[in-house]
Amino acid sequence: MPRGFCFGSSCNQRQQRRRQERFKMKTDETPKFQSSLKDNCDNCTAKMFSQSTIPQSLHLWPHQKQLLFQNVSPALEATPRLLMPEDHTLKKRRRVFSSPEIAREFALHLLYFAVFAVAVLGLLHWHGMIQLFQEESCKDGDQIQSTRWKLSYFTTNSSDIYPLHKRFVRSTIPRKDKQKKSLLTIYQRMTEVKDILLQCESLVKVTNYVLREALGKTLEFFPLPTCDQRLTNQITKVDPLILVRVKIKPQLLYQVLHFLKELDLLVDAHLAKAFYIVKKLMVIKQEMILGKTSKTNNEHVLKWLKRNRTHRKSFKVDCPDKATYLLPWNPGHHENKKVKIGRGMFLKLESSASLHSIIIENGGKLVFNDAPKSPITLRARYILIRNGGELHIGAAKCPYISSATITLYGKSTDALNVEHFGQKFIGVDKGGVLELHGRKTLSWTSLAQTLYPGGLQSGAYRFDRYWGSRGINIRVIDPGTAKVLAAHRFDTHLWADESRRLQEFLRRQPRGRIVAIVVGDSAARRLTLSARNDLRELLGSKEAMYLGYRQPWAVIGILGELIAMEDRQLYQPNGSTGMAVVRRDFQTYDGIHFTVTAFSEWVRGVPHCGFRVDVSNGVILNLMDDASSWLPGDQIVIASTDYSMHQAEEFDLLPCPGCNIYQIKIGKPRYLHMGEIVDGIDMRAEVGLLSRNILIKGEMEDSCYGQNFCHFFSYDTFGGQIKILRNFASVHLSGVELTNMGQQILGSYPVHLHLAGDVDRKGGYNPPTYVDNLSIHHCFSRCVAIHGTNGLLVKDTIGYDTLGHCFFLEDGVEQRNILYHNLGLLTKPGTILPSDRNEIMCISIRNQVCGNYIPIPSNDCMAVTTFWISNPNNHLINNAAAGAQDVGIWYIFHRNPTGESVGQFPDGQSEFTPLGIFYNNRVHSNFKAGLFIDSGVKTTKCNDNDPREILALDFARFRPHQNADPRQPRVPAVIDGLIAFKNNEHGAWARGGDIIFRNSGFSDNGIGLTLASDGTFPTDEGSSMEVTRSVFVGESINVGYNGGQNRYWGKGPYGEYRTLPRNRTFPIRGFQIYDGPVRLTQCTFKKYLSNHERHSSALGFFMRNPWQISPQNNISRVKLESSANLEVFFGTPGQWFGTNSLDGDQTSIFHDLDGSVTGFPDTYVVRADNYLVRHPGCLSVPRWNGVICSGKYAQLYVQAWHPENPSLLIAKDLYPNHPLKLQGVNRRAPYQQYQPVVMLEQAYTLSWNGSTPEQIVLYPINFNRGDWIQVGLCYPRGTVFKVMSDINQRTSGRVHSVKRYKAASSLSILQKNPSKNLYYFDIDSGILFIILQAKQARKGHSYCSKHGCERVRILAHINTWETSSCLQTGYSNKDTSVLGHLTSLTGRVAASCSQCGAPQVAITSDPHTTYIRIQIQSQSRRDLQNGHEFAFIKVNDDVLLFEKPGLFVITVDACSGEILGRQHFDTVQTLPMADSIANYIQAIIPERSITLVCSRGDYAWPLNRMSSAFLRIGAAKPIKFFTEGSFAMLGFKGQLKPAWIKIISHSVGQLAASLQQYVPLKLHEYGCPGKLKENRKDLKLFQDLISPF
Repeated sequence: MPRGFCFGSSCNQRQQRRRQERFKMKTDETPKFQSSLKDNCDNCTAKMFSQSTIPQSLHLWPHQKQLLFQNVSPALEATPRLLMPEDHTLKKRRRVFSSPEIAREFALHLLYFAVFAVAVLGLLHWHGMIQLFQEESCKDGDQIQSTRWKLSYFTTNSSDIYPLHKRFVRSTIPRKDKQKKSLLTIYQRMTEVKDILLQCESLVKVTNYVLREALGKTLEFFPLPTCDQRLTNQITKVDPLILVRVKIKPQLLYQVLHFLKELDLLVDAHLAKAFYIVKKLMVIKQEMILGKTSKTNNEHVLKWLKRNRTHRKSFKVDCPDKATYLLPWNPGHHENKKVKIGRGMFLKLESSASLHSIIIENGGKLVFNDAPKSPITLRARYILIRNGGELHIGAAKCPYISSATITLYGKSTDALNVEHFGQKFIGVDKGGVLELHGRKTLSWTSLAQTLYPGGLQSGAYRFDRYWGSRGINIRVIDPGTAKVLAAHRFDTHLWADESRRLQEFLRRQPRGRIVAIVVGDSAARRLTLSARNDLRELLGSKEAMYLGYRQPWAVIGILGELIAMEDRQLYQPNGSTGMAVVRRDFQTYDGIHFTVTAFSEWVRGVPHCGFRVDVSNGVILNLMDDASSWLPGDQIVIASTDYSMHQAEEFDLLPCPGCNIYQIKIGKPRYLHMGEIVDGIDMRAEVGLLSRNILIKGEMEDSCYGQNFCHFFSYDTFGGQIKILRNFASVHLSGVELTNMGQQILGSYPVHLHLAGDVDRKGGYNPPTYVDNLSIHHCFSRCVAIHGTNGLLVKDTIGYDTLGHCFFLEDGVEQRNILYHNLGLLTKPGTILPSDRNEIMCISIRNQVCGNYIPIPSNDCMAVTTFWISNPNNHLINNAAAGAQDVGIWYIFHRNPTGESVGQFPDGQSEFTPLGIFYNNRVHSNFKAGLFIDSGVKTTKCNDNDPREILALDFARFRPHQNADPRQPRVPAVIDGLIAFKNNEHGAWARGGDIIFRNSGFSDNGIGLTLASDGTFPTDEGSSMEVTRSVFVGESINVGYNGGQNRYWGKGPYGEYRTLPRNRTFPIRGFQIYDGPVRLTQCTFKKYLSNHERHSSALGFFMRNPWQISPQNNISRVKLESSANLEVFFGTPGQWFGTNSLDGDQTSIFHDLDGSVTGFPDTYVVRADNYLVRHPGCLSVPRWNGVICSGKYAQLYVQAWHPENPSLLIAKDLYPNHPLKLQGVNRRAPYQQYQPVVMLEQAYTLSWNGSTPEQIVLYPINFNRGDWIQVGLCYPRGTVFKVMSDINQRTSGRVHSVKRYKAASSLSILQKNPSKNLYYFDIDSGILFIILQAKQARKGHSYCSKHGCERVRILAHINTWETSSCLQTGYSNKDTSVLGHLTSLTGRVAASCSQCGAPQVAITSDPHTTYIRIQIQSQSRRDLQNGHEFAFIKVNDDVLLFEKPGLFVITVDACSGEILGRQHFDTVQTLPMADSIANYIQAIIPERSITLVCSRGDYAWPLNRMSSAFLRIGAAKPIKFFTEGSFAMLGFKGQLKPAWIKIISHSVGQLAASLQQYVPLKLHEYGCPGKLKENRKDLKLFQDLISPF
């Protein structure tokens, strides 16, 4: 049929379809007349639009007015792409297209015009006659450039080019008349033309509800004022598409939209679409009421609502760069251009740019394009965001995927300084929005396998020699570990006997060893034919038979395999030859590929030879977490696990196609990084990702310049900064890298929240402000500074290689901040605060001290810290402080708020504030201490009385009480789950009360833990400290690495060389007692072994201690393993202990409650020369320098007035020739005080080294009711006394119950009436006798009763200044018949304590994971010959001994830890047994089994036939078994190869194979049956903190 002809009804239908298709084609080609309805509905048809009618007004039914809110059916799938016109525009377009012929003709003409216009514009653009340029204008001399967009030369309206943008800009011109009028005026105007049914106040309330539901309480114009008020402080507009997601009656929502539109508070770009949706909903609602449905027409509206109401409270569209109203912006490179992005300007940066500065304000917005042609780099001196301005790179729900860089440039000498911000910054002022969201990556994790220097367990091997290597140089290498086992040289050139020695050496080597040989100089002259034959037969060398004079030769082979790789070069007369070089690749049992290289040559007459053993093609790291988000080329840092923080190493990731999600590949490391649990303490090195796809950096000079402390720093330290001020609108940073940031200027830090107040929900921020997954590295002043800011979340953030305190809480008022899973390492000194400075900086910087004062570094400075916490009410969970110059985590106390926060808190409040959550934090590789809870800062400026600089270190003590009120009950501060290792001085130091350490681990610290109480009497009453359920390790198998600024290297307790803390002679202590009272219970001590250079003890005392020590220090339920051979040590005079004669040194004591230390329950351990405490029944322990005594003990507190600072001599009457000389502790007070420990119901005499004090006050401290001692005080004859007793209520200062003492006629009368207020003065001996007895009951650790402290005051009128010598003259007159009975030690503990020690198998950073402890000890034939009877395998505390020769296999369920089976194979039965072992491994051992293998005796020769069977349980290659050797293996049978697999196969002459490992159970990767539930306490704590309820 000819085209265009048809018949019947089908013809009409076909013509109609053609007209519709032509109409559709035309409208697609003419965007000005294209239906917006069609654009906004991908699933709609033309028929739908023709049938759809939208009323201009809709009257409500009477019963509808009674309803306010309803649930509307969910919604449309597609989001709008173009602007939606109003309904009357749609009707006009329908009238235009009512005639198909008119529509076709109009569209055709329009198409011709469009083509012509495009052609003209293209030609003009080609000739440079039209361009987009920026017009600059300066206003009021503020040097801030505004930007306007114009078309030069060509006069066409710019709306023809950017119609969408111009329409939007036109609609956002401020309507000042509307904002100046009251809401009632605007409401009345609306009612004249709109169907507004609500009263004004009701409409305002409903509008506020809709805004609150859609946006939260964050916009500055919210809530709307009352009807009689004006709308003020408008900052930004609301997207109406967000409002339509609120579940409310559509009739009410319709009125709300009209109301907000009249108020000019809606973004015009989406108004039409919003009204279209609301009107559709109104139609749907009315049809539901009438019982009608129009599903086809309205389905797309419902789908849209369903999709978008899922996140109806979101501020923005998910991807900010996808917003249709954004204008493409390509400003180019103009460093003198100052740009303002203001009202109505919504820009999308699409290419790199360089500008002078950018100010974003008054609702302006700058968004980085996430799909640029090339990565975007924006350079500017500063970027300031304020008054509703917004900067977006990605969003929380739409992270930025491309690469973006912001470079802040400028020099400190530039004359540019913006008020409140300074230079080189991104600043967020009032009303500003900063949203930076990079790609979501794993921030940091830990090693799952130890990383060795060079990548090999024994380290990389390197040997280079020129002269002195003549002959055959040989290296023997273990093929399973790459360790060089033997290195020898045989001079077969000069000596004939050397060939015989070479043959004997080779024949002694076990078959299967790698042998590498090179010639140095020459080796052929005396190399016998027999030796050459051995080289051929043992190694398979062919060139050995032809080796000639001075010929370079290199060969690598495996003994017994007869396949060698070799190279030989001919010697040249000119003295230079080619290099004979051989390289051969091998693999260790655990899968590491390594290369052995041997080379030999002559270079200009000089021989040169050498060997290399290196890892091949990079090192594969096994990690604890999924690192699939880390990409080749990314930069990582691995933390030190030694004493020096400088062993942290940076690496670039290498491509690794064969790596699984837990593996990455790097180059060769220089240092040892532990990747396992060592002796029960988690020492796995942290591995942090430094790279992020959003980078903010400072542009730096090549070297230091100007006033930037160039005498301390050789490099430029004037970096960039991000500063956020109070009342910002929204700030969220995630996935951002910051480098070259921070300045050595107060207040200029990489990330600085400055006096921002409450930034969480309490401050109206929803979502709360956070800093998440940031990498802050190589910066010049701190990491994250939290200044006068509360409720900030800092999470998954890395601070690496920075100056000054890293995570820094500044003024002492910052509270409720959450630091979760952050990593800080390599924290170096800075100059800003005294506490930032090192010794040289401290002495040099004196501009804020008074007079000629020279700071004392150890007292005023030297406190740079990774986590500086100035208020205890903050939360630390899962953080790691992995190396600081001084301290990892320091809780410091501001007696008064400092800086700009002065006066916010009353004096001393921070010292009384309860501790926030402290859970599962790690501190290691710090010099002074891992954790420090003590001290404060000076809160006043320098003056004549105190010339020190403000904020220098000062005295303070932590005393947490309920509501920070000392009158209310104490609140224990709980340190839960601290891991501290390889800290030079202290693992942790804490002073105060009450503080409890639990579930903690301390290893390889100079001193594990020191508890210094809030001070013994009279400082505070009732405080105590405790450590429980913890593990202490002296010197672990982590021997460290000699390098990376480690200061000390020496022999360990087993003769091994290792890094050491402080000094080779420093006395190592696990738990150190300072004063007390402290409690130690349920703790385990291991590996405290002394050697000839130093003492190493589980328990010790503070060295050179001038303070007093409480007898209430007590220890119970401790476990001292056999490796802790020095349980207690009191010190001896020498380098570290000095004279060992200060008051605290002499009075050291603790109470062994259950005998778990001494073996004798209810005994006291004291120093051997303290005769105030010891008695004839005590047991001396010389190696402790102590004694063990029974009895009851308390303290006598003595105050002496006039003269000042006398020394006290006190002696027990039982030992008058052994007095204790006490110096006292108050050298600056008007009185002196002493507090010796005394034995109750004993007599003591007090004398003085000079004049007797005129006033003495005696307190019975820690006396229970009825406890007493007899005290005699020496006075000159003729002294007149006034003796009184009273009770001193120290908290209130009130003194009551005052009583006068009377003189007794004799000492016996006094002793028979101890409860009466009597004294007796013996004139002949010059001794005043008093019975000091407690009459009030005491509770707990209180020094005294609740009524106060009983005391006796003695006022003496001394008529002569003669010195009394009553200690020598008065003892004949004393009656000792009434003294208490002295008992000897009885009841030694015989049975071991099953409940003693820490209950955990290991203290780890993943406490939700269960571990088992595996130990395997094999035996070789030599061990049997030396009398060693047993080989064994130990699983936790279950020991399985093996007495028969052969191979032993134990299987353990990897899910439950249960021992499934044990099997012995007698290898004497030769070949059949080898097949049995192979069958057992392949068929009998079940899946998901931990497999433990141990050998005893000579087992090897039949097993080499089945060595490949061990591949099934984790071996990377077939194992070589050595005759008379030993074998130990920890394997796994399953679908994966865990990183903890270990294999050791030793030959004769090596130590018996042994290993220990902590193996995790119930891992998801094992494929355990059932659903695995992790008890994640850390996550629960975190969720509770961030939860709004």
